[in-house]
Amino acid sequence: MSRAAFTMLELLFVILIMGLLANYGVELLSKAYKNFIFTSINNSLQANSAMAVENIAARLQYRIKDSVIARGTDGTFQGLEANSDSTAPILEWVGYDAEGFRGNTTPMPHWSGIIDIGLSTSTALVSPATDTAKVETLINTLSNGTSGVSSAALYFIGSDSDIQTGYGWNGAISTQNKAMHPIRRDVAAPQNFIPINGATGADNNFTGVDVYEYYQLAWSAYAVGISDYNVITKTGTLMLYYNYQPWRGQTYLRDATAVMLMQNVSTFRFMAAGSVLKIEVCVKADLMEDYSLCKEKTLF
Repeated sequence: MSRAAFTMLELLFVILIMGLLANYGVELLSKAYKNFIFTSINNSLQANSAMAVENIAARLQYRIKDSVIARGTDGTFQGLEANSDSTAPILEWVGYDAEGFRGNTTPMPHWSGIIDIGLSTSTALVSPATDTAKVETLINTLSNGTSGVSSAALYFIGSDSDIQTGYGWNGAISTQNKAMHPIRRDVAAPQNFIPINGATGADNNFTGVDVYEYYQLAWSAYAVGISDYNVITKTGTLMLYYNYQPWRGQTYLRDATAVMLMQNVSTFRFMAAGSVLKIEVCVKADLMEDYSLCKEKTLF
């Protein structure tokens, strides 16, 4: 006895089941795809923001702590510890020469960080175990041939400093009675530092100036901030500026080497409590306008 393949009721039932399966299948695929996109974006933002924060922190680690300032878009600035403007966009500081202090050819540092007070004079500071020829070569390499010892300055550890005038944030340092002391090398005596006028490069002296036994050598200031900010997307590019010397009258906008740290940055914040510094970077995704992620780091 023969039988039809499907009755109308059975056919409708099969169509209903297939429709339900197709509908839920599409939803499952859509959710899986959205989860994949979200995970990919989240992982990318996590990695990129962490890298940006670590790059900034790596340079802040070697900051001269009293030199850190918050700078406004109009060029005004104040010491970070006294900063009352939480929206100040630029973080700026002087970093000491960590590479030269470590040395790169022998276990000995290129500059020792010690001044022999007894052997030094008002026109030449003697730094035992320092080789300014090696310092010159290293700075020249790191700056791509644009800086050397004559671009550098000394900072006496423990000395008094005025954030407004001591570091060159408001113009070149022409005397030796500030926090930063512009110097040049003495080719005939590589352990000596010769004081100079930061504005002209002419020799001057330490007459009437307190000279300390311990110092740090610096050849660059650093600045971090958001550039090319888009008011529609509310994002910009986080930039690092280096290889400029405020004590010579240079600024990050006019004279520095600029390096891009990260794109699509919505926020760059920083604050200080004493010598402790906290930085925060927030980024947005191109594909997900409402999704952002923040990374922060505290430095001592």
